[in-house]
Amino acid sequence: MPEFTVVSIVLGALLAIIFGGANAYLGLRVGMTVSASIPAAVISMGIIRGILRRNSILENNMVQTIGSAGESVAAGAIFTLPALFMWAKDGLCDAPSLVTIGLIALCGGALGVFMMIPLRSALIVKEHGVLAYPEGQACAEVLMAGEEGGAKASTVFSGLGIAAFYKFVADGLKVFPSEITYDIPGFKGSGIGIDVLPALAGVGYICGAQVSSYLFAGGVLGWFVLMPLMVLFGGDAILYPATKTVNELIAAPGGVSNLWGSFLRYIGAGAVACGGVLSLIKSLPLIVRTFKEALGDYGKGRTKSALRTEQDLPMTVVLIAVVVIALILWLVPAIPLNFGSALIVILFGFFFATVSSRMVGLIGSSNNPVSGMAIATLLISTLLLKATGTAGMDGMIAAIVIGGIICVIAAIAGDTSQDLKTGFLVGSTPRNQQIGELIGVLVSALAIGAILYLLSKAWGGYGTEALPAPQAVLMKMIVEGVMGGDLPWNLVFTGVFIAIVVEVLHIPVLPFAIGLYLPIYLSVPMMLGGLLRWYLEKRKYASEKEKNDCVQSGVLYSSGLIAGEGIVGILLAVLAVIPMGAGTVGDALDISGILDIGNIGGLIVFALLLFTLYRFALRGRKK
Repeated sequence: MPEFTVVSIVLGALLAIIFGGANAYLGLRVGMTVSASIPAAVISMGIIRGILRRNSILENNMVQTIGSAGESVAAGAIFTLPALFMWAKDGLCDAPSLVTIGLIALCGGALGVFMMIPLRSALIVKEHGVLAYPEGQACAEVLMAGEEGGAKASTVFSGLGIAAFYKFVADGLKVFPSEITYDIPGFKGSGIGIDVLPALAGVGYICGAQVSSYLFAGGVLGWFVLMPLMVLFGGDAILYPATKTVNELIAAPGGVSNLWGSFLRYIGAGAVACGGVLSLIKSLPLIVRTFKEALGDYGKGRTKSALRTEQDLPMTVVLIAVVVIALILWLVPAIPLNFGSALIVILFGFFFATVSSRMVGLIGSSNNPVSGMAIATLLISTLLLKATGTAGMDGMIAAIVIGGIICVIAAIAGDTSQDLKTGFLVGSTPRNQQIGELIGVLVSALAIGAILYLLSKAWGGYGTEALPAPQAVLMKMIVEGVMGGDLPWNLVFTGVFIAIVVEVLHIPVLPFAIGLYLPIYLSVPMMLGGLLRWYLEKRKYASEKEKNDCVQSGVLYSSGLIAGEGIVGILLAVLAVIPMGAGTVGDALDISGILDIGNIGGLIVFALLLFTLYRFALRGRKK
């Protein structure tokens, strides 16, 4: 059967860029990314079977293998690298070049793939009944049910088209504001609002009502408890790091949002850091056991087999590749690492790639504590760099680069494991999949630098309300804190202890902490998406299958919403930096002076969008 074909490589590479870009945009907005394997598989079936009339499940699997790498590279890069842009904005260093970002993503991605290869036979074949690899199995089921590909693909494409048009009208033509906010006058310091955007409703739906409600609860604590208390107790005080009194901040343009920018996000970042560390501590016994078992598994079961389905990339190629990447990290001037830091990357990378590959088999990629691993890496590497005399700005930049590479390694090792599990279930050639994964990494690494630059320039930088970049702000804060920078420690520790209280109450800390960090305008639409899914799950159906079809159809449509908004978000970022006349092409698109339906219009349009999500979910039942 055709497997590693020109069609699969080109289509996979395109999807890697699309899902990488959409996830970068989403992660910088709300601090979460969504799995791209199943949407990529569905889109590839729609195109390969529906349009090109080809019928190879292996070719389809190759497309999703290459395509899903983009999402993991994006996740690793956006959790750390925007910190370098924020320092550049403060005039502390130069912004990283496109070559630097590309090499960081490429080295991390390639190491993640190569370090997972020796484990494939043990984790995926030998432990077939033990390690579930939930996303890998789900993706295999979607591929095997490929006859339904046409209907499912049309659902993803409909979501993509509707979200793309919606985003263009809202943020391109500016016919209605995409962010609607309201400061509550009777309860000083509090505010509510909603970003009426498709991707947020989509993420809320995919996460479900429970996770969305944790995010929303974090927002409620921040905006209806902590911020009003700031006004009540410190209205006339100037609190560090602000330079105006609390009352002056509220009176300034932006209203209560200024309290978020000055104080609340530090509390949120403290909570997210604590959440990451707690998830790592809770996973520690599992991590240690996993690492011991995986070390025992290294190279096990790798026999020279004539069977196509048992052929990996040769071990010599893997070892040579790892050595070459280590030399690149050490010797290439574009990567700001010395011999010691490159060694840290290889050792930590090996550890977290091994752990990640096995852990996603047990708990799924969505629960893989990548940000916890990055926090641990950053703390240890920053302390090591400081101890060995690499302090100040150089040490801080090196720490973020190490963290960035480790983040990509952990994310890609997990993704490779899931993809190889899918391949094992549908009968793919492991060697071809491993090459495909490397192609996906290469393409995404080339694109991610340009995407980070564009989004930063078009939205006024990272760490702002438009692009809060929660994880990157947190990583920056950790490095500055360890290197001895001035941080509002009182605010950070407030967040840490809030997270501990939440953990004691048995509430998942990370979603709650991210909700506390993000402006409440972002968690409200996610909550609405989650409630819609909850309603669909509670309805009466003729059978369990009908219910699952209905809910899954909504998930596919939501994946389309996220991809569609992400693509247009990046397109608008391109237009916002192309000069035209006195302004930019982006400015020229703005027709709000002629047609503006205002806040009420925006809410009505968003309600219609949620209705389309509901209708497409129900269509899955009829199919």
